[in-house]
Amino acid sequence: MNLWMRFFKVLLFSRFRSKIAPLDEAAIDFRVWVPDLDVLRHMNNGRYLTLMDLGRIDLMIRCGLAAKLEAAGYYPVVAEETIRFRRSLGPFQKFTLKSKVIGWDDKFFVMRQEFWVRDQRFAAAFIKARFLKKTGGSVAPAEIMSMAGLPHAKAPHPTFVSDWNQFGAHFDADFSK
Repeated sequence: MNLWMRFFKVLLFSRFRSKIAPLDEAAIDFRVWVPDLDVLRHMNNGRYLTLMDLGRIDLMIRCGLAAKLEAAGYYPVVAEETIRFRRSLGPFQKFTLKSKVIGWDDKFFVMRQEFWVRDQRFAAAFIKARFLKKTGGSVAPAEIMSMAGLPHAKAPHPTFVSDWNQFGAHFDADFSK
């Protein structure tokens, strides 16, 4: 129930928060609740990934893209993600989740999402996501950029993304066996 309440809160209140540009950083505040905890009494590693979904929803609503995607019958999916933990978030601790698109290519968008407590970063993640059509098939980032009112130019990826893409190619080859 905890996640559903957060989900509906994001859907409702993100519409009234300050508007941002599609490539701006979005920040949203949360608190660690008891259902977020694992047996060691800190936020469960899987909960970070789930909350990151809410951060991306907040960003899409606040930049005006969510309504356009819905009207077009498009939806985002995560293709890959990696996260690094530095500190643990404890019971009832307040934190800020920051989300930002940092690059894209012909298929994927790359985002950085970070968990902050005041001026300390507790965790950082990178996500590769793409958009699919409800009728089937994928949507090129160029079309999403156009919907967002941005010129499509191939954004430079951080250097690690090419290594990440190679890992994905090896994984795909092994997976098909």
